[in-house]
Amino acid sequence: MSELLTVADVASVLKCSADAVVKRFAKLAGVIDLGKAETRNRRQYRVLRIPRAVVEKYLADKSGRPIQIQVPERAERR
Repeated sequence: MSELLTVADVASVLKCSADAVVKRFAKLAGVIDLGKAETRNRRQYRVLRIPRAVVEKYLADKSGRPIQIQVPERAERR
């Protein structure tokens, strides 16, 4: 199984906003949605975990050649 990336990780790799990442990857196979469903009074809350292989496949499909991504290191949380 490949490494799971957060929306912020993928946004930093693709150099786009987190909203754009959610729109592009929410419905792809292999992406894990940990969020809450939308109700009549509350909007949908999305928490995605995106496997590295899904991101690489998405980029390969867009560019037409194999892609390997490097995720920048995250700062240590306290």
